[in-house]
Amino acid sequence: MKIVIAGTGYVGLVTGACLSEVGIDVVCIDVDQAKIDDLKNRQVPIFEPGLEEILHRNIKKNRLSFSTNIAEAIIDAEVVFIAVGTPPEEDGGADIGQVLEVARDCGKYMKSYLLVVTKSTVPVGTSEKVKNAIQKEIDNRRLKIDFDVASNPEFLKQGAAVEDFLKPDRIVIGTDTKRAEDIMKRLYKPFTINGHPIFFMDIVSAEMTKYAANSMLATKISFMNDIANLCELTGADINMVRKGIGSDPRIGSKFIYPGIGYGGSCFPKDVKALIHTAGKYNYDLRLLKAVEAINSDQKLTLFKKIMKSFSGDISGKTIALWGLSYKPQTDDMREAPAVVIIKKLLEAGAKIKAYDPAAKNEAFKYFGNDISYCDDQYEALHEADCLALITEWSEFRSPKFDLIKSLLKNPLIFDGRNIYDRNELKKLGFTYHCIGVNSDSDYISF
Repeated sequence: MKIVIAGTGYVGLVTGACLSEVGIDVVCIDVDQAKIDDLKNRQVPIFEPGLEEILHRNIKKNRLSFSTNIAEAIIDAEVVFIAVGTPPEEDGGADIGQVLEVARDCGKYMKSYLLVVTKSTVPVGTSEKVKNAIQKEIDNRRLKIDFDVASNPEFLKQGAAVEDFLKPDRIVIGTDTKRAEDIMKRLYKPFTINGHPIFFMDIVSAEMTKYAANSMLATKISFMNDIANLCELTGADINMVRKGIGSDPRIGSKFIYPGIGYGGSCFPKDVKALIHTAGKYNYDLRLLKAVEAINSDQKLTLFKKIMKSFSGDISGKTIALWGLSYKPQTDDMREAPAVVIIKKLLEAGAKIKAYDPAAKNEAFKYFGNDISYCDDQYEALHEADCLALITEWSEFRSPKFDLIKSLLKNPLIFDGRNIYDRNELKKLGFTYHCIGVNSDSDYISF
């Protein structure tokens, strides 16, 4: 079986690598010649644990290759996965221009039956547009070639994407023909023989499932952050509240950790896109609008705490930041809380010394030389007035607190992820601020 992956971004690379890992011949296509050249030279453009090893192994075994020539690649392909970007538009909708461009290419160059699968996160109804785009190109060629369109949304967590693909908690596939369903069953058989569930449904439902899943997770996060802010006002401890509700199996313990908001390439974009889709049907998704607003406000929480601690004036202060990526195990800074926090700190006249295990190069794209980049977490603390923890990388979980105290000008820590024990830090002589715990009403609404 030979398949083509159109797009060598996060989803496309992981999909292509993991499918080649189970013995399928995969060609990854991209219009970016420089990126393709890098991949041919085994240079991986994204940070994702385990991906580089799989890429190298399957390139060596000639199961995985890279090209810019989609016309040549699809000649003997049975399946084409569309895994290109769908960036947000100004009105919140998703731009499916790249998706339709790949669909048109399929219609232009296919010579026999082809199954075209949308892997990109696309608005409900996109597969019908893909089908029309392909058919139009075939008609322009005055040919009669059968094809099918399917939807196969991804549910990959950045930082654990390879594991998620190889051991999926579910595979969702939307089809409208038996032929397409049979092909997808055969394609995913290596993953389902170990009991990983596969759900077939209509195409529209599959498209909706992706948006609904991410929006539900975003809702849990925003709900907990809203409750955390109330806990600070009432004197309740959000960490205790989290344990109390997380033990209820109807709620569960995942995605109920308070913090400084969600980011990344999926949740913010997908919540906006689903709100936009609802608007096209004259339906007001009031809950998701609140989720979005809460998350936007939450990204300012740590900045507000820092400002209050310094009596509203941080001009000339040096802030040490641990973590820049939106979550651990990735270098992705799209919609990251760190971006919002750093901008606000710089606007207020502060100096920034930042350290992140993976996102230094990405951060430079956002801030250039406006902030200082450190090669070690403790280097960032030298002559800093406080430490702000932004991303909960594992290496930050058990730091040398005595060293931290000796390096900082003030024994002052702002923990945006609640990973430290406030009682322990108090005994060590630190002033410690976190999310949803302080009883002195650190949360302020200005």
